[in-house]
Amino acid sequence: MTHTCTFQTIVDNPKVRVTRFEFRPGDETGWHRHEHDYVITTLTRCVMKLEHEDGTTTVSDLQPGTVYYRDAGIRHNVINGGDSNMSFVEVELLSEKASV
Repeated sequence: MTHTCTFQTIVDNPKVRVTRFEFRPGDETGWHRHEHDYVITTLTRCVMKLEHEDGTTTVSDLQPGTVYYRDAGIRHNVINGGDSNMSFVEVELLSEKASV
């Protein structure tokens, strides 16, 4: 049985949306498309199993404090592929005038 991760929007204004995601082992986001450029910062070790639109799957093992940027348009499903809880913060850049 599939379980969806939990999330909490922390900031939501015309410039940025900041959301904290929490996953138990096996939890997933469900398929989604990123409509905006975004930055992820891991709060815990994150073993992210990513299912991609082209049918491939990759796994990234990220240490706490890892930061990465992605352009809008990515469509994927993120799954906690590890055996412990994982958490990260996503900052979506809603406006070109955003300053992060």
